[in-house]
Amino acid sequence: ELVSDLSENDRVIFLLSGGGSALLALPAEGITLADKQSINKALLKSGATIGEMNCVRKHLSAIKGGRLGKACWPATVYTYAISDVPGDLATVIASGPTVADPSTSAEALAILKRYAIEVPVSVRNWLQSPESETVKPGDPSLARSHFQLIARPQQSLEAAAVKCRQAGFSPLILGDLEGESREVAKVHAGIARQIVLHGQPLAAPCVILSGGETTVTVRGNGRGGRNAEFLLSLTDSLKGLPGVYALAGDTDGIDGSEDNAGAITTPDSYARAAALGLSASDELDNNNGYGYFEALDALIVTEPTRTNVNDFRAILILESTKHDA
Repeated sequence: ELVSDLSENDRVIFLLSGGGSALLALPAEGITLADKQSINKALLKSGATIGEMNCVRKHLSAIKGGRLGKACWPATVYTYAISDVPGDLATVIASGPTVADPSTSAEALAILKRYAIEVPVSVRNWLQSPESETVKPGDPSLARSHFQLIARPQQSLEAAAVKCRQAGFSPLILGDLEGESREVAKVHAGIARQIVLHGQPLAAPCVILSGGETTVTVRGNGRGGRNAEFLLSLTDSLKGLPGVYALAGDTDGIDGSEDNAGAITTPDSYARAAALGLSASDELDNNNGYGYFEALDALIVTEPTRTNVNDFRAILILESTKHDA
């Protein structure tokens, strides 16, 4: 309603950040909010990437995928965004309400089929109609729309690296990572083990830093978001490897739908949990990272931070056991 009657003399400023996809919701014609919510919940549990989820969201929305920007025509639009997505793609941040979208309705349908998402008839009919297509590159209605990125996840990693150097630790930035949380954790564990045992690819004391947005395929009935899942898998993989400490958290202060930002693990976490009767592998099978770290009093609780530059992971390695021949 606010942008329905603008002139070429008007200026519109959009401020976008993480969470925009979920909070800026207006279902397309013929689709109910309940339909969108059920599909979104199913996608969150399926292991779909943020790009795949936002492709579907855009094509079920009346404002995402450039549609809100198109509605502002002929006004001049300025969008300033904080990225919370791997690659900082303007089309993915908050599902790109003011920028052109190259993805298609056919791709959205293919994603739903790939993850075996139950699709209501109204949604399927909409996605098969020409009206479901988003605003495409070159559309004249976006000719006066401008986009500028003002903060991105890489900056948080670089800032952390500066702090590491100041504290006497060599940083290793792995960048934005995607994939299953538990599998990404195994890769991090492998790098940490290589540093501890062989001093490669860098010598301790050091810190492995990474960001991005991993996914969780929900198989169990436990609690916890993708960062708790990552850290639980890391704990299970390291099994108390000496001198290795780690934290993982979401920079918005909320890991998944829980009340924690993330958690920490230490060399004695694995043994302490076992003494309490908790098996890291069993809890991982049940997607119960929250419960595991809650029992260890190792949850990180910040409350909402009011910003979001995606996930943040740091693995601190104090020393290497490598000895020169």
